[in-house]
Amino acid sequence: MKPFKYKPPRVNSGDLRTPITFYEYAPNNGPEPGESEKKILYDAWSKVVNVWLKDLEIAKSNGTLSDITITIRDPQADYIPTNKHYLSIDALEYRNKRYNVKHVQPDLQNKEFITIVARLTE
Repeated sequence: MKPFKYKPPRVNSGDLRTPITFYEYAPNNGPEPGESEKKILYDAWSKVVNVWLKDLEIAKSNGTLSDITITIRDPQADYIPTNKHYLSIDALEYRNKRYNVKHVQPDLQNKEFITIVARLTE
């Protein structure tokens, strides 16, 4: 029989150090094209991970160099992120950048968290 060995979780609450805000966008009023923030949907603390260095070449070839992976505590029924939502990260490196939610999946290693993949909007 294989002996029991404790494996700590990959993400815990102490890793959630970056505040993020989820937005809903709406088309601009008038003849000008584009979108603007309609309302704030949810605020959360997150762990933000950029493209890993080992995946850099694959990301370049796929055009996903600007993708980020975000882990947040599962908000249950308070908020369910979809690909129609946008987010902003409250950190100096990400100031004035908006990301579109691309994919949402539960963290299978720890059911208390969800993982969100987002892409930088131009």
